[in-house]
Amino acid sequence: MTIILMACMLVTAATIVYVFYIPGELHLGPEKTRLTYLRERKDAVYENLRDLNFEYKAGKFPSADYLTMKNSLEEEAAAILAEIASQEQAARAPMMQPRTKGNRN
Repeated sequence: MTIILMACMLVTAATIVYVFYIPGELHLGPEKTRLTYLRERKDAVYENLRDLNFEYKAGKFPSADYLTMKNSLEEEAAAILAEIASQEQAARAPMMQPRTKGNRN
């Protein structure tokens, strides 16, 4: 009986250590910016458009539903592309400023 109790305590202790152990160094992924998010979203919308086209040609959607969904996805893609362009333009703007005569670095 004591052997079973000790085995249960050992398994419980091992489980607690395994669940609550925090490693000394954590490896985080790259920091996501708004521009990165928009590019990922653009890729997802384009993939959805391709899938929608395929499923429509396979006969899974009536024309009215297909056109409604297609227009919605195209509008979303246009909005995303416009925001990507504005984000890229804003990122380039500080680099494009002319130097003043007093600033000769």
